[in-house]
Amino acid sequence: MSDLINLRGLRALGKHGLAPGEKDSAQPFEVDLDLYLDLSAAARSDDIEDTIDYGPLSVRIVDLIEGESFDLIEILAERIAEVAKSDARVEKVTVSLRKLRPPVAAHLDSAGVTITR
Repeated sequence: MSDLINLRGLRALGKHGLAPGEKDSAQPFEVDLDLYLDLSAAARSDDIEDTIDYGPLSVRIVDLIEGESFDLIEILAERIAEVAKSDARVEKVTVSLRKLRPPVAAHLDSAGVTITR
């Protein structure tokens, strides 16, 4: 059985992309995470040690977005999934990553990818 912790709208500024100038100045990214794991122990104990503390996890993801630089958002999403799955209790993770205000000629609020690992 898997339960779900979801995090929505985690935002950070990063230098990722292929278009000219995308790595010159930081641009906004937004992440949604679904973490699948057994939450029954935490539901019984009311102890943070029995679940995923999403505060430190969020900081690690922001540090990744702000601290590294990739051409493709696919690899950034993969790296975010690796961070989330570094806790052995996480059975599966779905990462939705959006580049807000991507540099394209059309009016586009975001461009993104969703992966499940």
